[in-house]
Amino acid sequence: MMPTFPQQLTNLTSRIPGYIYLWLAIPIFGSSSALTRKITEIGAQHFVDGHNPISYCNVLFTGNLCALLVLVAIHRHQWSRNTWRQISGREWMGLVIVAILAGALAPGLIFQALSLTPVTNVLLLGRLEPPLTLALSIWLLRERLNRWEVLGSIVAFTGVVLTIVLQTDTPVDGFQVGVGELMAVSGAIFLSIATIVAKKYLTQVPLGIHNTVRTGLGTIVYFGLALWMYGFDHFMGVLSPFLWQWMLLYGTVIVVIGQSLWNIGFRNSSIATASLVSSFAPIVGILAAYLILGEVPTEAQYIGGIVILLGLFLGQVGMRAKTDRLKSIGVNSIETEQEIEGKMGFRGI
Repeated sequence: MMPTFPQQLTNLTSRIPGYIYLWLAIPIFGSSSALTRKITEIGAQHFVDGHNPISYCNVLFTGNLCALLVLVAIHRHQWSRNTWRQISGREWMGLVIVAILAGALAPGLIFQALSLTPVTNVLLLGRLEPPLTLALSIWLLRERLNRWEVLGSIVAFTGVVLTIVLQTDTPVDGFQVGVGELMAVSGAIFLSIATIVAKKYLTQVPLGIHNTVRTGLGTIVYFGLALWMYGFDHFMGVLSPFLWQWMLLYGTVIVVIGQSLWNIGFRNSSIATASLVSSFAPIVGILAAYLILGEVPTEAQYIGGIVILLGLFLGQVGMRAKTDRLKSIGVNSIETEQEIEGKMGFRGI
């Protein structure tokens, strides 16, 4: 009996090594911030009733809706009554906290930062998340880390500080620490706290439920906060055909294709490979900011970026040193996925 087309497609994709999918996902995730800025600039040239239909709020809200649909479709097998019953009250509280921090506050701050400061600054300042997460893991979770991880975190943190300090001392045309930079740093802090909460309370919660609740509840919380802060007029263009025309492209490429490629590659690759590939996302992000937006990195950004990349490399050495321990956890665990995805930074969703 001849196999059906879906079966043939499944057989074909199963023959492709997992790391290929990871490398295909990285350019999509890495360029998401630059693409987000670009489509909002396009929206600014096509006002609808005096409003930008592709505002950052609308992009984040509609993008999260697209992501939610994808997550429900991918993880629908985990949505069973028995699975829900196994989630304790403490785990539900953890899910709510993570959804508010990582699904609403952090992306909201990062999207606002993109509107106020160059994408390259947001990418580099977002590198505060991994070292801060490791520091909180040692302090709050009493987690033991190897010397390479600690050294890599210190170096990466130094790179973030250099990015700020060196640009602050430049002339008027240079960088000044303003609201956008503070928002980027605050977003990274919220993501770190969310990761610690997930490590502490959510390691036994199925990954699909965790990601779906984070995205769904986070979208609701973000929408409510935006209405409270800005009013309903802030979402006037959310039903604009012009917005959905671009969000169809944004959602298809970044949410559907990017997330699908990453999930397939993550399930079929070693932890060390996934960690290594994810380290290249910041490089792709800076390159995308140059190619898509014409943002030429400043001298301070070059110096800070090189130091941050050195920290990522040292951290990768530490990740390889503890691969055996992570294998016992399993690549589908929340802790492992967040540790690896933390290296990528914000992925536009």
